[in-house]
Amino acid sequence: MTAWWKKAVVYQVYPKSFQDSNGDGIGDIKGIISRLGYLEKLGIDAIWLSPVYKSPGVDNGYDISDYEAIDPQYGIMEDMDNLIAKAKRHHIRIVMDLVVNHTSDKNKWFVEARKNKDNPYRDFYIWRDPVDGHAPNDMKSGFSGSAWQYDEKTGQYYFHLFAPGQPDLNWKNPKLRQTIYDMMNFWLDKGIGGFRMDVIELIGKDPDKKIRENGPMLHPYIQEMNKNTFGNRDVMTVGETWNATPKIAEEYSDPARHELSMVFQFEDQGLDQQPGKEKRDLRPLNLGELKKVLVKWQTKLDFNHAWNSLFWENHDIPRVISRWGNDKEYRVQSAKMFAIVLHLMHGTPYIYNGEEIGMTNYPVKSIDEVEDIESINMYKERLAQGYSKDELIHAINVKGRDNARTPMQWSDDAEAGFTTGMPWLHVNPNYVDINVKNALADHNSIFYTYQKLIKLRHENDIVVNGDFELVSTDDNVLAYYRVLGNERWLVVANLSSKQERFTSTDEIQRILISNYDLPETLLGMTLKPYEAFAVAVKK
Repeated sequence: MTAWWKKAVVYQVYPKSFQDSNGDGIGDIKGIISRLGYLEKLGIDAIWLSPVYKSPGVDNGYDISDYEAIDPQYGIMEDMDNLIAKAKRHHIRIVMDLVVNHTSDKNKWFVEARKNKDNPYRDFYIWRDPVDGHAPNDMKSGFSGSAWQYDEKTGQYYFHLFAPGQPDLNWKNPKLRQTIYDMMNFWLDKGIGGFRMDVIELIGKDPDKKIRENGPMLHPYIQEMNKNTFGNRDVMTVGETWNATPKIAEEYSDPARHELSMVFQFEDQGLDQQPGKEKRDLRPLNLGELKKVLVKWQTKLDFNHAWNSLFWENHDIPRVISRWGNDKEYRVQSAKMFAIVLHLMHGTPYIYNGEEIGMTNYPVKSIDEVEDIESINMYKERLAQGYSKDELIHAINVKGRDNARTPMQWSDDAEAGFTTGMPWLHVNPNYVDINVKNALADHNSIFYTYQKLIKLRHENDIVVNGDFELVSTDDNVLAYYRVLGNERWLVVANLSSKQERFTSTDEIQRILISNYDLPETLLGMTLKPYEAFAVAVKK
């Protein structure tokens, strides 16, 4: 029997930006509950809920001070229980964000740990003596600067791969691991549908050897987690793994290994940055390289022994139509193209809130408009190194995390119907045109393309279990077959803003989905900018 999460489509909700219910300018759990009918209409099966745990908000909730309490800005635990129960009535499961590589420095574990070296919680974190009066080594934080922070009270450095307010947990400590498993079971017992595991590839780190990802104990830790928590429950688990290869992804997701359901892999995310440099060092996207990476993960991953996730956007990644498509003349066409390409591939698709209506990036003019700690730290660091303000703001506008975090655009009412107050982050001014209300009223909108793709997945086993066969084309065109038994589907997409040639002798049996009107024959087609379609053809 096929696992439910292989047939599912998952929708990520960034709670701070989804729907405000009380006018304080911050999205909340009651706001999410009020929109469950909309999500059921879209057809999704699960919500991946970004963190709503108690947090001081250094990294917008990815710095947790209490894993078993809800942050007051989002509501109370009763609201969370209501969300789980009411979502179930709408046939939607809630997948919680699990952040266990690090905590907040306001977490009681860390508050205790820094009191003295003999504290029972001291070994929950990673502490080292100074070396020649300096940090133990030159490891860097993902948010700029050293990964070591000096603690004057105890005279040692603690390790943090992100902000100093996010100290890393010491997974070598079995007491720490058991405490985490107890917390996970607390949530599983509430009836959640699983976990999305933040930067899970980092928990096997060895700072003394400068090992960040894929440390030697990573997989034993995950296997132990599986055994002690979700292993015998009907839930979905997906790990965030920025450095996974197909081989590594199989290690995580082969059922025989008893680890995770699947991973997020990010190989395509480096394609518009200069090789060997950081993500802010930009270069134009080569469509041939994008196509090569997409195909690689369809053909090199053994789907008999592994599973894949499919996504364009999330809370850390800019809007795909602004980044790799065309958010002006061809916003609708390119949004539909990206949807068709991705949702008919092998794997579980994820939709980020607003993606289904074609939300776009919102360029800022000044660092004063930026909320994201990663972008702010990068700006300060690079400004001191001599970069110009203009080039740094340009980089933030292209790759900054705020792009995906602007409030959800529900209507053309003030502040896009997100709040009756002052939103925590600027609303994109194009909400007057790009909003859910308009999308639902237009049966040719991007929303209905997503709805139809979800329906195709639910009703056709070929989408879930069919083989993937690449069709040879020019770099700007991606074409592939999905094949199962006597069924054969052909998916074709022009990834570019130019007309492209495509020809096939396949005979169309029926049109499954398209973003332009299709001719009767596939012989000698001229694909329009961002044209995409899927057709059932004779085998």
